[in-house]
Amino acid sequence: MQFIYTNGENPDFIELCRGLDDFLNELVGGEENRAEYVPYNRLSDIHDAIIAYDGEIPVGCAAFKKYDDEFAEVKRVFIKQEFRGKGISRELMKRLENAAKEQGFRCLILESGEPLVAAMSLYRKIGYEVIPNYGQYKDMPDSVCMKKEF
Repeated sequence: MQFIYTNGENPDFIELCRGLDDFLNELVGGEENRAEYVPYNRLSDIHDAIIAYDGEIPVGCAAFKKYDDEFAEVKRVFIKQEFRGKGISRELMKRLENAAKEQGFRCLILESGEPLVAAMSLYRKIGYEVIPNYGQYKDMPDSVCMKKEF
C-alpha cells in the first residue's frame, strides 16, 4: 500500500470523493436527503489530502481543512468497498493526524453520523470523543461531531 499527499484538485481524490458521495446517497436514500451537507464538502476548500493506493489503483482517501488556528476538520474519509476491513482507514487517519500536527494544529474535529457504523466505530477506537455539534452542524440533529486532541 502506498500513500500520497495531495490536495482537493487531484483527479484520483476527486474520483474517490464521487464514490463517497454515491455511498452516502445510497445510505440515506438520495442526495436530496443530505443536501444540507453538500456545501460543506467542496473539494476546492481542501488543501491537505492523502490517497491510499494498491499498486496503481486509488483505494481510499482522507483529508482535512483548517477550521480555525487550533483546529483542523477531517473531511472526505472513504475506502472503496472491496478494500474495507484491511486497516487502510486507520492508517489514513494516523497519517492525517500527523500531517495536522506538523502544521501546528492541536486538535482534529469531524462530523459523522450513526448510520456510518464502520466510520463511527473507527473514530471511537482511535480516540475520538463525541462533542456538542459545532459550527454549521449545530442545528443538524442527525450529525454526530467528534474531536481528538493531540
